[in-house]
Amino acid sequence: MADLPGHRDLVGYQGQWPRFTWPNGARLAVSIAVNFEEGAEWQVGDGDPVSERMGEVLSVVEPGRRDMGQEQIFAYGMRAGLWRMLGALERQKLPATFLFCGQAVERAPALARAATDGGHEAAVHGWRWRPHADYETEAAEAADLDRSIAVIEEACGTRPIGFFCRGSESPTTRKLLIERDFLYTSNAFDDDLPYWDRSGKRPLIVVPYALDSNDMKFFHPNGFVRAGDMVDYVDDALETLLAEARAGHTRLLNIGFHLRIVGRPGRFAAFARILERLSDLGDQIYVGRRDDIARAFQAAVPS
Repeated sequence: MADLPGHRDLVGYQGQWPRFTWPNGARLAVSIAVNFEEGAEWQVGDGDPVSERMGEVLSVVEPGRRDMGQEQIFAYGMRAGLWRMLGALERQKLPATFLFCGQAVERAPALARAATDGGHEAAVHGWRWRPHADYETEAAEAADLDRSIAVIEEACGTRPIGFFCRGSESPTTRKLLIERDFLYTSNAFDDDLPYWDRSGKRPLIVVPYALDSNDMKFFHPNGFVRAGDMVDYVDDALETLLAEARAGHTRLLNIGFHLRIVGRPGRFAAFARILERLSDLGDQIYVGRRDDIARAFQAAVPS
């Protein structure tokens, strides 16, 4: 067999998943992740060579020209969507992890602080809303990671220990995270349970993320159309994982949201109804911040 260009772990736990319970005794954990990235996307108006094309519709502005409409679509998430979503989380008394792009926090530090003052986790979502795989040098990636940490710490009063970027990490991202004492990374779409990455100088927890139970699918042609589509999809995921949990298997469900997507009135019903469903399940599930999920995994499954 020819040598493959890179290592890929296609076997994982091989069906022998560690069995443990989450902090409240449940076997199914649910992570609510809210992406806070508006103002960190590419925009010609901010001096970038191109503007982000994915919004409510694909941009019709010629590449290289300022797209003020696209800027406003993103701004809606901060100006209106954030407050609607924070209110719903508070009403249901549910914790979330906010994935903060550093530049977005720099431009609206009071909004980031409002999220963490509500008891939600601050995690790094890169400096810009971009894949870290795009970095050409380790030094450039490290510089952006450092300033993301600094601006989040200054705005929120807490140092982030979790990471997730758009798309893919670079080959050096996890090395940089380990050097900066991060507890976990979430750039993984390959399991229903956290696991250890032991390839670096010290083990790093991987708390997988998900793109299926994610409101970005409202922006995809093969995705959700109505708010009820996402609610039904998440409910089916809960049903499947709860059945596995009742059979003794520990599991994690990730649900991803964006301020400019479910913050809109027509899609907010998806966010509100999913939170209500999670609240109604009570102690059958553990709804936790991603840092708390990582710590619980660390305690139950030592590296």
